[in-house]
Amino acid sequence: MDLASQANGLAAGAVGMVAQQATTDSTIKEMAVPKGTVWFTGLSGAGKTTVATTLKGILDAQDVRTFMLDGDLLREGLNSDLTFSDDDRIENVRRVGEVALLFATVGHLSLVTVISPYADGRERVRSRHTTLGIPFVEVFVATPLAECESRDPKGLYARARRGEVTRFTGISAPYEEPDDAELKLVTHDKTPMESALEVLALLEAQGLVTPEA
Repeated sequence: MDLASQANGLAAGAVGMVAQQATTDSTIKEMAVPKGTVWFTGLSGAGKTTVATTLKGILDAQDVRTFMLDGDLLREGLNSDLTFSDDDRIENVRRVGEVALLFATVGHLSLVTVISPYADGRERVRSRHTTLGIPFVEVFVATPLAECESRDPKGLYARARRGEVTRFTGISAPYEEPDDAELKLVTHDKTPMESALEVLALLEAQGLVTPEA
């Protein structure tokens, strides 16, 4: 089974588990002490997944329970019915946020990598976490558009410039930069490890991760 299938299977299983148990907001508050959610937002190609994967490796070595939720992988399964319309983009973010909550409530640190272009959508996810008393850390991976285009690992920017991909964030669809992210992460002049360590320092400062002795 490939990574995408595993991720979508686990996410769908978590959603199904909650549906079967008819879990309400009040019972969520009574579950295991939550770890929280680290929400990486930024343009396509900004380095969200690279940094989060590097961070996960560090945390795994420290025996911190983590789970990565990658927006691209979730769109292959759980969110495969959604388009890239404004409404569906908002729904995509909402669903990812709810799955992150499920993992956080059972003691995992959810590492979410999703473009999440609209400030309102991100704020709604933050509000849900706040309501349930679950820490939410927003990391804005602030890689400039020009740098993202130069990377273009999937060739999507080139296709968008040619008009072959419509409503592409940063080209033909907006990206609303966060004003109040806990961390603005500049990656284009750092290694993935350096960026991951910067996020780790923030998590330690906020008490989500215990610093190693």
